[in-house]
Amino acid sequence: MQANKGHDTSIEIILRKALWHQGIRYRKNYKICSCHPDIVITKYKIAIFCDGDFWHGAPNANHKFKTNSKFWTEKIKRNKERDLENTIELRDNHWDVLRFWESDIRKNLDMCVEIVNKHIALKNSSR
Repeated sequence: MQANKGHDTSIEIILRKALWHQGIRYRKNYKICSCHPDIVITKYKIAIFCDGDFWHGAPNANHKFKTNSKFWTEKIKRNKERDLENTIELRDNHWDVLRFWESDIRKNLDMCVEIVNKHIALKNSSR
């Protein structure tokens, strides 16, 4: 587990590059309240999380553990709880929270960028 990175993961970099090429400027690992979203668009108050399928318990991920299954089940359960707590805290402070699964970023990058663009357009129209 020590080798697993907490930020600047490959999926974050893929999404950030796509957003940058669209002209969307952001901050990375910017602290908001008590959490650090992977990508933050401060101008529009949008927080983006890039969640790994395994670590955050994606519904389509294969979670069959060969050893220490109790530990891994609890770890993933706690990660999901923390994700929910962070989402609630950010929304309570008037931030839009977007969460993308690793598999979605890898397979449907254009869709992820389009979702971000739609949220930006929504924010622009409400100003």
